[in-house]
Amino acid sequence: MVSLSGTGQRAGAEFVSWHEFFGNVDRAQLLLVCLAVWLHAADSLVVATMLPAMVGEIGGQAFVGWTFALYEIGSIVAGAASALMVMRRGLRWPMAAAAALFALGCTVSALAPAMPEVLLGRVMQGLGGGGLVSMAFVAINAVFPRRYIARAMAALSALWGVSAFLGPLIGGFFVEHGSWRGGFWFFAAQALALCLWITAVASGKPLGAVTEARRFPLARLALLSAAILMVASGGISVQPLRTTLFVGAGLCCLALFLRYDRRAGDDRLLPVDAVDPRGIAGATLLMILAFSMATIAITAFGPILITAIHGTPALTVGYIIACSSIGWTVLAVGVSGAPARLDGVMVASGMAMATLSILIFLYAVPNGPVWLIAVAAFLEGGGFGIAWTFVIRRATALARPEDAARLAGAIPTVSRLGYALGAAYLGIVANASGFLAMETAAEAGFVARAVFLSCLLLAAVGFWGLGGFMRAGR
Repeated sequence: MVSLSGTGQRAGAEFVSWHEFFGNVDRAQLLLVCLAVWLHAADSLVVATMLPAMVGEIGGQAFVGWTFALYEIGSIVAGAASALMVMRRGLRWPMAAAAALFALGCTVSALAPAMPEVLLGRVMQGLGGGGLVSMAFVAINAVFPRRYIARAMAALSALWGVSAFLGPLIGGFFVEHGSWRGGFWFFAAQALALCLWITAVASGKPLGAVTEARRFPLARLALLSAAILMVASGGISVQPLRTTLFVGAGLCCLALFLRYDRRAGDDRLLPVDAVDPRGIAGATLLMILAFSMATIAITAFGPILITAIHGTPALTVGYIIACSSIGWTVLAVGVSGAPARLDGVMVASGMAMATLSILIFLYAVPNGPVWLIAVAAFLEGGGFGIAWTFVIRRATALARPEDAARLAGAIPTVSRLGYALGAAYLGIVANASGFLAMETAAEAGFVARAVFLSCLLLAAVGFWGLGGFMRAGR
């Protein structure tokens, strides 16, 4: 029986071998967490691989960014509330509901006659996948002793690497030998099976001390969703006044969300100092937000741009995108045994590597060769792989005790917020650069340069947050 009810945090020697880790943790608990992550990780790469074929059959090129932005909105809504739900209800029913909703979203996308129906399905998939991933991170922080967290995170990264290999293979198989709709059916079946498995074995014991039943934070999550939708809407038809008004409205919604969340007491979705870059929580979340925005371009627009410029087959494009996840896995596993005293160094090195990848994309996507694009994708994912485990370990160790669980759940949530805002923002840049009208490789190359150059500005903001992250706790 998988309890996932928490074992407390214990101090111990800094270095933990894989033999010690697997010999002392409950492997059934680890398996449940890994399987919850698999659906989100593999599905994202499958959809990226199938996207050119989907647009070719049902149209909707103007909404390419929306396929990712709406997925991330769903992920944010589910993920932002996951820590609160788990503290109150335990893991069984929230995780089972998330898996069931993911299955429903896949079904809607598989049956879609046009892009609007696909987008509806993507929202549902985002709600399910985001909930599963965020609850997995909360479970890692609550279930495993602190000295085992880095190894547990590395195990999740290893699973992400498996999905990086299988995701494009699955997507390419359905595009080349069947239909992209089959890919959605394939994941609908898996999600339904996972729902039944979670219902049978997961614990319903709450993981926190929240006992008073309060209202679900619907208004705040609606403001957060509206912020992303407003920015994304500004990119459908890029006109100076119209786009400015939409982006301004989105920023206002985001500011209102932060204001109301800060006043929500025990029902806060984010740590109390989430908007203060001088503290560990604020610096961490700013860094994650900016770097996530800066690195979504290759996933959101890379498949169509690479195909348009280089004529690359769907399966090859899928594996280029997958190199990011492969890099994440290889380097995360490789550095997972690093001691806590090196957390800051590992995070800074990882974010520098991710920024280097943007510079390479800026040259290689419009000019080639294709193999260099794959190298850049590997470096991008590898940078996050080096940093991610140690971001969570250092941030939760330095955070206020009452905010540690919130911060653990907020980190992946804010990362998805970055992906969503990044896809929306880059949609404005791409469409303003001629993405909808491009017909030649040269025109697509111009769009690629504009998109990746804009990513460097976001990375600069990320380094501001990194500076605060490094100074915290000194």
